[in-house]
Amino acid sequence: MDRKKLLKSKRNGSAIALVLVAVVILLVIGAGLLNLGLHGRSLAARTSVEIAARSAADAGLTKAVFEMNEKLKFIPWDGNTMPHATNEALPNCNATFSYTVTGDLGNGYNVESIGSSSQAARSVKANLRLKGVFDYGILSKGTIKLYSGTVVDGYDSENPGETDVPVQIATASTDEGSITLMGNANVDGGTLLGVDACFPKVNPPELVEMGMIDIQNTTLTLGPADSGEYTDISIKTDGTLIIDAGVDGGEVVLYVPGDMWLGQGCELVIRPNTSLAIYLDGDLTAGNSAGINNETQDSTNFVLYGTGEDQTFDLKAKSSWYGAIYAPEADISIKAGSDIYGSFIGSSFENKAGGFIFYDAALRNVETTDIGVTFVVERWQE
Repeated sequence: MDRKKLLKSKRNGSAIALVLVAVVILLVIGAGLLNLGLHGRSLAARTSVEIAARSAADAGLTKAVFEMNEKLKFIPWDGNTMPHATNEALPNCNATFSYTVTGDLGNGYNVESIGSSSQAARSVKANLRLKGVFDYGILSKGTIKLYSGTVVDGYDSENPGETDVPVQIATASTDEGSITLMGNANVDGGTLLGVDACFPKVNPPELVEMGMIDIQNTTLTLGPADSGEYTDISIKTDGTLIIDAGVDGGEVVLYVPGDMWLGQGCELVIRPNTSLAIYLDGDLTAGNSAGINNETQDSTNFVLYGTGEDQTFDLKAKSSWYGAIYAPEADISIKAGSDIYGSFIGSSFENKAGGFIFYDAALRNVETTDIGVTFVVERWQE
C-alpha cells in the first residue's frame, strides 16, 4: 500500500509541474504577444501621424499653387506680396501646415511647405514655373494623324544656336490609335497618350464693332488702329488682307464672331514688325494656294484662338507657315506647300501634305498676362 501511495504521489507531482511549465510558457507567449501588440500599436500611431504630416505638407503645397494662380487674375502682377500660411489646420485631421513662397518672375518661384502632426513633421519643396497653352508641339483632345513624309522636330526662335530642342506631340485620349504616324512619318521627340492636359477656355476681348471684311480683287491693309470686332472675314478672288503696324511696330487684334474664308490664291499677309492675334468663333476655310503669310518668320507673332464650339479649321499654305493655333474645340487640318513653324492645339489634328513641322520652343516663354497661363510644379523634393 505504501508503494502505491508513493507512485500516486509522484504522478500528481509530475502533473502539477507540467501545468506550471505550461502556465509559464503561456505567460511568456502572452507577454510576447502583448509586447508585439503594443509595438504594433505604437508603430501604427507613429505611422499615422507621419502620414498626416506628409498629407498636410502636400496640402500646403497644393494651396500655395492655388493661391499663386489666384493672384494671376489680378493685373498687373503683384510680386511684392506672396501667399503664405502658418499652422493652418488640415480639415478632418489633427494636422497643420505652413508654407512660404519666395522668388520672382525672372528667377522663378519656390514653395516650401511643412506639415505637422503631433511630434511628426514633414516638408516638401517645389519649383514653380509659368505654363502657357503652347507647351506641346501638337496637342489634341482626340486624334493626331500625320501623313507619310511628315517630320516633327523642334527649334527655338529666341535661341537659334540651340540645336537640341525637345518636342512632344500628345493627346488626352487613351484610345489605341489616337496618334497615327503614316508611312515614314517621324517625331524627333516623344508621343504621349492620355496626358492630363488642361484646355482653358479663351474668351474674346471686348473690341469696337467694325462691320465685315469682304475683299475681292483688291487689297485691304489693317493696322493697330483697326483692331476690332468684324462679323466675318471673306477674302475672295485674288484678294489680299495685309496686317501692317508700320515702322514703329505693334499688334493688331481681331475678333470674328462668324467665319473666316480665304479663297483660292488669296492671302492674309503679316508684315515685319507686326503681330496679329485673331479670336474666331466660327470656321476657317482656305482654298487651294490660299494661306497666311507671316513675313516676320516668327511663330510668336501670329496666334489664332478658336473661341467657338465644334469648329473646323482647314488651312492651306503655298509657302512656309509661321504661327500658333489654340482651338481646343476645333478639328484642325493643314496642307502646306512648305515647312510649318509653330504649335497646334485642337480637338483633333492632321497634317495632310507631309514635310516638316517645327515646334518653336519660344512659345513656352510666357508672361503673367498671357491667355491660359498658370503656375505649375516643375520640380519638387521631400
